[in-house]
Order: sequence, then structure tokens, then C-alpha cells
Amino acid sequence: MRTRSISIVAAIIITVIFASYIGMNGLVLGDKTIRSAKDSIELGLDLAGGVYVVLEANTEATGDELAQMMEETKAIIGKRVDGLGVSEPNIAIEGENRIRVELAGVQAPDQAIDLIGKTALLEFKTPAGDTVITGKNVINSQVLFQPNEYGVNEPVVSLELNEEGRQSFFEATSVLAAKTETLDKIIYIVLDGEIISNPMVLEPIIDGKPVITGMYTLDEANDLSNLIRAGALPVEMVELQTSVIGPTLGLEAFEKSILAGGIVIAVIFAFMLLVYRVPGFVASLALTIYVLLVVGAMILIGAKLTLPGIAGLVLSIGMAVDANILIFERIREEILVGKTVRVSIDAGFKRALRSILDSNITTLIAGAVLYFYGTGPIKGFGVTLTIGIVASMITAVFFTKYVLRLMAVITGGKNLKLYGV
Repeated sequence: MRTRSISIVAAIIITVIFASYIGMNGLVLGDKTIRSAKDSIELGLDLAGGVYVVLEANTEATGDELAQMMEETKAIIGKRVDGLGVSEPNIAIEGENRIRVELAGVQAPDQAIDLIGKTALLEFKTPAGDTVITGKNVINSQVLFQPNEYGVNEPVVSLELNEEGRQSFFEATSVLAAKTETLDKIIYIVLDGEIISNPMVLEPIIDGKPVITGMYTLDEANDLSNLIRAGALPVEMVELQTSVIGPTLGLEAFEKSILAGGIVIAVIFAFMLLVYRVPGFVASLALTIYVLLVVGAMILIGAKLTLPGIAGLVLSIGMAVDANILIFERIREEILVGKTVRVSIDAGFKRALRSILDSNITTLIAGAVLYFYGTGPIKGFGVTLTIGIVASMITAVFFTKYVLRLMAVITGGKNLKLYGV
């Protein structure tokens, strides 16, 4: 029995050490690679760097009309962000008339900020100021290259119009092409009240595929094409708050947070071993498994790690240790009244279980509320706190009890000093 218990505990220790090594360093097996936790976990805006923008609707609309405008605006901004190639952006409506946009890891923050809030009202106007078509008549837009007057290929935006737009554009260009004066033949392409291109109409455009020229760079053409494809915002959005976080600053904060978390865990290990001896060793083992479970769960569900999330993780570590201390104190009380170690372990867990459940369930409810109703960093805190509470229940109640029973068999339960008595 004792030999079997030693084998099981040894296997658990080896497994935990191996899993911890993989978590910190990764592993290469032939053509398969297991990445380290640091490389696998998604980092939030405050750690990876990026852009944070709060926009406010400039409108007098209220109630259902405003709510519909905000939903449409959110969807259009989402399309624009997709065009930037940003992975898992966070776009949320705050209150009644504000939208928060968080883009982690974006490479060109100024370009992203400009693109997000632009109204993007596209109009094709005649020299007389009459609107021929708008962005609503555009089915699709794409970037192409065509030679300019000097024979050099330059980026242009090619549009495809719907039936209504095709007919209107054909009629307008037919009239303009017939003009004799050069200035009368121009069609003005206007974006948000600003002329971005003014090509001359030499012949009627029958196919409904006009081309916008005048872009100096490929990025400029891509941005314009993305704006047109996503559509115009239904309401003007005013930039209320903007924050750009550099990746260097975020990485430094991440490294310091990890260092702080490591120091916290090391101090806890030392305290538990010093005060509770064998139970403290088991608690330290359980705490290591707890950290592996939390980090693994976050990687599995694709949760982003933020600075508040790290704070939630450290807080849940404290709660996991608190549950162990509560159990160990109950076990110590049972031993002091003359019960054997094995009986004291079962009785201690039974007595402490209700208190542990009450404290963890109330915290779990708080974490769930923060996750479902919070935004940005608050949501990240709720995620790690909730995952941490569930993991701490698993390790403190089930794992610790099982290993403590094995340790009671190994030690024989005779030397009470090994149990902090």
C-alpha cells in the first residue's frame, strides 16, 4: 500500500514538473511543436500594444432610432477593422451613444484611428454640384493598377455599381462627355465633403465600373477601397478618447507582471511549507497544477490576457491558497482532539467544504457579472477570475484531498510535526 502511494505521488510530481517545463519552454517532437504558454496565449491591448478609441454619436436621435443607428455603426466599423487584418478586435457599444474600439497589435495606429471614425460618405458630383451617385450605389470596390499619363502603373480603386447607379452614371457621363469646355467635362469624386479625385469624362461609361484615381500609395488606395466597401456610417462619430500603446511598453508591463506573479507564488510556497509542512507541500503542488489549468483554459478558449486579467489571476491564486489554509486548519483541529491523521483529513475537508463553497460561489457570481456586463479590461479581469475560481475548487477540494490521503499512507501518520501540529 505504501509503495503504491509513493509511486502515485512520484508520478504526479514528475508529470507536474514536465507540464511546467513545457508551459515555460515549449517542446519540439519531430515535426510537431508545442509552443510555450507565453507564445500561445493571446495578449490584450494593454500588453500587446495597439489602439483604443471611444467614439460618440453626434445626433439628436433617441430611443429605438438611436439604438438602430449604433448597431449599424458598430457593424460597419467591424467591416472596416476586418479590412485592416486585425485579429479579434473588441468593438462594443457603451451606454446609448458611444462605441469602444480596441485593436491589439495594430501596426499603423494613426491610420487605424483615421479609418475607424471616418463617416465615409462617397459622392460623385457634376460641375454644377448635382450628386450623380453615392456610396449606396456601390456593390464592390477593389484596388487595381493601371498606367497613368506617364505610363507608370499607379494604384486605383475600381468600383462596381448596382443597376440604379449604373444607369444614373451612364446618363451623367453621357452629358459630360458631350461638353466642349474642359472644366465642364469633370466629374468630382467627394469623400466626406473633400474632393479626392476629379477625372475628366471623355466618353460615356456604360459598364457601371468607374475608376477612382489620384492615390499616391497602395495603402491609401486600400484604405479608400475598404471604406467604400464597408459603407458610410449612418451617423457622424466624434472621437472622444484615444490611446495608443506601444508594443515595447506593453511587453515591459507583461514581463514585470509575470515577475510579480512568480514572486507571489514563490512566497506562498515558502509560507505553506514552513507553516504546514506536508500539507503545505501538497498545497504547493496543487497550486502549480492550478496555474497550469488556468493558463491552459485561457489558451483553449482563446481568452486574451490583460493587465487586469493578471491581477484577477493573482487574486484567484490567493483564494486558492485561502481554501487550502481553511482546510489545513480544520485538519489540525481534528488532530489536536486526538483523531488520527487519516480521519482528521476526511473530517477537516468535510468541515471546511461549506465555507469554501460559499466564498467561492459568491466570488464566481461577481466574476460572471464582470464578464457579461463589463467591457475591455474589466471583462479580462472577470475572465481570469472566473476561470481561476473554478480551477481552485478542482485543485483545493479534489486534488489536495486525494494527495493528502496518499501522503498519510506514506508518512504513516505518526509524526504529527509533519502536519504542522
